[in-house]
Amino acid sequence: MDRTHFFSAQAGRTIDAPARVHASFAIGDVVRHRMFDFRGVIFDIDPVFANSEEWYDSIPEDLRPGREQPFYHLFAESDDSSYVAYVSQQNLLGDSLGGPVEHPDVHQVFESFENGRYRMRRALTH
Repeated sequence: MDRTHFFSAQAGRTIDAPARVHASFAIGDVVRHRMFDFRGVIFDIDPVFANSEEWYDSIPEDLRPGREQPFYHLFAESDDSSYVAYVSQQNLLGDSLGGPVEHPDVHQVFESFENGRYRMRRALTH
């Protein structure tokens, strides 16, 4: 299998990844966590796990996701807070019918919520 490398500032190291990865979700999609009660909008995607080892090791071993799958950065919300979450593909479900996400940073990245997903601000696209 062809591999590639990229530097992850979040992980503080170079990440080895397959040259091709299939992401089930896209930037602007609204998703819900499969096991925990929160939802959010995707604002970035890593092709494989690209966070710190401390973060990965903090997940209980029986719940720890595989590294060789896309990981998504979310503007997330639960009933009582808003935060940024980092979630593996295996732990996400689509939630386009749930309406907009009420995270305070959403409007810095996205223009509008239409047809169940967010449209990225034109100035941020290329």
